[in-house]
Amino acid sequence: MDKAEIRAAVVKVITAIAPDISVDELIPEIDLRADLDIDSMDFLNIIVGLHEKLQVDIPEADYPRLTTLAAFIDYLSDKLG
Repeated sequence: MDKAEIRAAVVKVITAIAPDISVDELIPEIDLRADLDIDSMDFLNIIVGLHEKLQVDIPEADYPRLTTLAAFIDYLSDKLG
């Protein structure tokens, strides 16, 4: 899976969990939780959604690394190798 496919999957999951967020707002470097008001429950739902969609385990210890769209894409790219 390439980075474009991963990005599409992440964007799809985020916009399904938080439908008030538009795709245009998902700038790679924006802090999802701080700048887009993703609360902790939505964040956990995004993690679960990515697990279901991509069949990838994301340990809780890695959550602090996942602050931006770019961070999600890089992290998942490494995990899906």
